[in-house]
Amino acid sequence: MTHDKSIHIMTEAETEELIAQFDRESNIRRFTGLPNYVIKGLLLLFTLYVFWVTLVASLPEQIRRSVFLGILVFIGYLLYPIKRGMRKRVNHIPWYDLVLGTVGAAAFFYYTLNFQAIVGRAVVLLPADIVMGIIGIITLAELCRRVVGIPILVVAAGFITYAFAAGFSLRRVVHQLFYTTDGIIGTPIGVCSTFIVLFIFLASFLEKSGIATFFIDLANSVAGFASGGPAKVAVIASAMEGMYSGSSVANTVGSGSVTIPVMKKTGYKPEFAAAVEAAASTGGQIMPPIMGAAAFLMSELTNIPYPVIAVSAILPAALYFTGIFLMIHFEAKKLGLKGLPKESIPHFGKLLFVKGYLFLPVLILVGFMTLGFTPAYAACFAILSAIIVSFFRRDTRFTPASFAEALGNGARNTVGVAMACAIAGVVVGIVSLTGLGQVLISLLLTVANNSLFLALVLTMIACLILGMGIPTTANYVIMATITAPIVIRMGVPVLAAHMFVFYFGIVADITPPVALAAYAGAAIAKANPIKTGVTATRLAITAFIIPYIFVFSPSMLFIDTTPLEVIRIVCTSCFGMLGLAVGLEGYMLRKVNVPERLMAIAGGLLLIEPGLKSDLLGLVLILVVLALQIAGRKTHKE
Repeated sequence: MTHDKSIHIMTEAETEELIAQFDRESNIRRFTGLPNYVIKGLLLLFTLYVFWVTLVASLPEQIRRSVFLGILVFIGYLLYPIKRGMRKRVNHIPWYDLVLGTVGAAAFFYYTLNFQAIVGRAVVLLPADIVMGIIGIITLAELCRRVVGIPILVVAAGFITYAFAAGFSLRRVVHQLFYTTDGIIGTPIGVCSTFIVLFIFLASFLEKSGIATFFIDLANSVAGFASGGPAKVAVIASAMEGMYSGSSVANTVGSGSVTIPVMKKTGYKPEFAAAVEAAASTGGQIMPPIMGAAAFLMSELTNIPYPVIAVSAILPAALYFTGIFLMIHFEAKKLGLKGLPKESIPHFGKLLFVKGYLFLPVLILVGFMTLGFTPAYAACFAILSAIIVSFFRRDTRFTPASFAEALGNGARNTVGVAMACAIAGVVVGIVSLTGLGQVLISLLLTVANNSLFLALVLTMIACLILGMGIPTTANYVIMATITAPIVIRMGVPVLAAHMFVFYFGIVADITPPVALAAYAGAAIAKANPIKTGVTATRLAITAFIIPYIFVFSPSMLFIDTTPLEVIRIVCTSCFGMLGLAVGLEGYMLRKVNVPERLMAIAGGLLLIEPGLKSDLLGLVLILVVLALQIAGRKTHKE
């Protein structure tokens, strides 16, 4: 069964255009000649500032954060046009963007230069302070609209409106949002300017080193020969790419431009091929050690060391990808799909010997964080190692041009994350100013009628709705501020509550009707976007189940557990994934009828839920299904 006779691998230009279509952060102007060198020079200066502040300087937080945002606001207006179509004009920056970038940056630098005086006046602001604060907020909001989108601004505007309705003056709101560390320059932008930005640079250097291609080749050597090999390759490659990439859309397009056409060629339907890549790429954000940008914010907001968070996330992430992998396997068996030709599969040992060194930066990153270094220093060492190991082979060696491009890409990719963090800071600032958080907590507790399960369902719905238009980082900050305290108040451990909102913020990228990662995959596969989103949601069903499990049984996050208990959880959960995959795909050794499917799903859910009684009952149900399958297979043969 083959849907496409030829494989069309997208060119670099086609890939960039597709990413720009679905990912606002990639919708940048194009420059050539002298303007290109000027822009690269500005990006390089920003890079030098970041490393200087991180490794050398010791500045007050307000100064460091305001300068960080001031530089990015100016660069942002140079890079991002007022609407999508204008990116096609080369070397064109309208006069109004130069004005907006200049006055926006000036507002933040005004705070930097007058920091001591403003702090000395406490809540008393001069007219000039108020004017500059308003300019800074408005220009930041407009740049966020261009880079991130409108939904997050609607949320922030709603919170600001509430502050005015509650009787707070313009002076008080401006002071809270622009001149305190509870607003725009609050914790989110503080974490972004210290940790997240360095990991963005690390991802940029790893990408330029060719590690993505290495991961795809490595996945091919491991699973390319198996039934439905290309789809399994996509899952493995996306899981590995997720260790350094924090964007579902970029992940989907980057690896999907290679894997989706091959999946279609093998015999998978276009919607299924696109859904596999979207679901796997979205899961990359929950894959340790980096887990996207939100994990660093989680560490800051919960006061839990980042290595603890990364270790706690291992089992849920492994189960997520195991679930997708198993469903792909049974889909391939159901369709009778074969693997890739043997001659097209790289030799595993040879590949590791020749290009295995590309994985060293990731190992160094994990090693340094394990030894107790801060994430910022670990990222710096990993970046340095990525540069060094690139010289091991001529085809991966950094040249001055590729080095500058890696720095430029890192600086450019920081703009979107920083804008999302800054506007998320607006929400946090208003909640802090008005006490709205307590009001919402009381309201939701009343609606939930003190039912933890109902509170979790309401929280999940809120995360999914926000996540349809808000980046994961900002979504997590908002939900961690508003809804995570509700779950914590009901007796859930802090880490489990924050991981819950983190997970549901991420899966919004594949949940219709606004499933950007699924839509990007559908564009590559030339598939129906809605069908792709629905299929991706089905493949990622474990992401909708696992958060409930680790809330009710925190041992899945290695909280208050023993090594023996961890081994039992791993084994039973894997069997649970098997049951879910059989039930959802309708195939095991042969086609599975409805009663068998229901037993497999029930058994899978019971096995995923940590508990001796539930595990035994779940195992019995799965074994009954297996026995019926074997018996039915023998009968069919006779």
